[in-house]
Amino acid sequence: MISQNMETKKWGDSKFWGLDFELDPQWILSKSQKKLQEKLIDLCHSTLRKNAVESDRHLIYPRKNFEALAQLGLLGIIVPKELGGMGENHTCATMVVETISRYGCASTAMCYVMHLAATSALLLRYHKNPTIKSLLSRLNKDVLIGTVSYSDPQTGSHFWYHLSSKCEKSDTGWRVFKKSSWTTSGGFADWYVAQTTSPDFNGDYSNLSCFLLWNSEVKTNPSTWDGLGLRGNQSGALEIEGVEISHERMIGPVGDGARSNDESVDPFFLLCSSACWNGIAMGMIDIARDHTTRKKHEDVGMRIADYPTIQDYIGEAIIDTNSVRCFNFQIAQALDEKTNQCDWSIHEDYLNLPRRQMMHWLWQLKFSCSKNVTHVSDKMLHTCGGTGYKPALGIERYLRDAKAGWVMGPTNEVLRQFVGKFALFGPESLDYWNQSVNERVINNELKKMDKKSKREFAEKILKDCN
Repeated sequence: MISQNMETKKWGDSKFWGLDFELDPQWILSKSQKKLQEKLIDLCHSTLRKNAVESDRHLIYPRKNFEALAQLGLLGIIVPKELGGMGENHTCATMVVETISRYGCASTAMCYVMHLAATSALLLRYHKNPTIKSLLSRLNKDVLIGTVSYSDPQTGSHFWYHLSSKCEKSDTGWRVFKKSSWTTSGGFADWYVAQTTSPDFNGDYSNLSCFLLWNSEVKTNPSTWDGLGLRGNQSGALEIEGVEISHERMIGPVGDGARSNDESVDPFFLLCSSACWNGIAMGMIDIARDHTTRKKHEDVGMRIADYPTIQDYIGEAIIDTNSVRCFNFQIAQALDEKTNQCDWSIHEDYLNLPRRQMMHWLWQLKFSCSKNVTHVSDKMLHTCGGTGYKPALGIERYLRDAKAGWVMGPTNEVLRQFVGKFALFGPESLDYWNQSVNERVINNELKKMDKKSKREFAEKILKDCN
């Protein structure tokens, strides 16, 4: 017998119309996290879900939803309690993002993911920085939304390679130059974590540094984002034109960018964006469950849900999605264990970087979750038939939101090659900044040349060396 001793999921004053808690991995959450989840589902019912329709239809940034999240203290969810935050862990952050995405608004969830990634970058190096401490302590009270600006117009989804950005020393601190092709919440966020090459990088693009910028210091074209899905996230180009900032607004020391990537920004982005895709998948299954159990074909006297094909579609979608959901929470729990439940004080030891050991697992996670939501979005549309095309049902919006997962950097093509090369040749083979010479390829190409071609090639190389 399947146990029924579980609280019923509520939607306002009624029973939730989608899947109940018995098909959620609730055993992963603590009692306090379950209570927070209930409050958040209620907020999705009263506020976030309604605003999601408005954001999608009119390209409106979901600040109203962030104001509501701040009322629950969620802008500081991973901020230590001594700074006024909740002091929660990776597991709780994963649950919150999935819940917002599933029951509320996927655009809000993705903007929130970027806020968490930016917050994590500050927390990694906040310990002796009063400017950063002040900002972290005011996130909820002043509804201060953050985001990361890492992409580059010349390198696309290879966002760790900054060809169009730089930083110079100035009399008062730093002069920052940045061009970004995609910055979620661009023009709407209150603060930005931007990454550039370091002042002394000397052509070494792995020498990166991070900076804290305010909204007034960046140039964007807000409200011009018009994407297929996630239409409220306002992701677009951003530019910082030699803005002078003080010394303390460098986040961490010079050259800390690669460590920041691997220890804070990437882990939180990959972990929580995966939760966003899982929330979208579950949201579509909820809608499909509701629609197919209510809609009836009068000619044969059967509900849509009574057809075995529909049962197969729903069953497979639940099984596949719960597989990646559990993977998501398992990685979150592993990160919790490695960091003493997301204790940021461990990073007072500058070289204590436990999350970076999990990077290839996080790559696998993002690939799996974004691949799954792509498949589930198609199948749930098939399940709902022609009605699924109508915006009123909600499947159509979730389907468009779901398609962003595969192409969001690092794209799934990049990630599967990362994992494959890592497994076959080791981590040094990944060569993020194109610094390692592939002598196998050179030797193979030289074999194809005759003596004359080799001589001409050698002369060209020698000329380049002068």
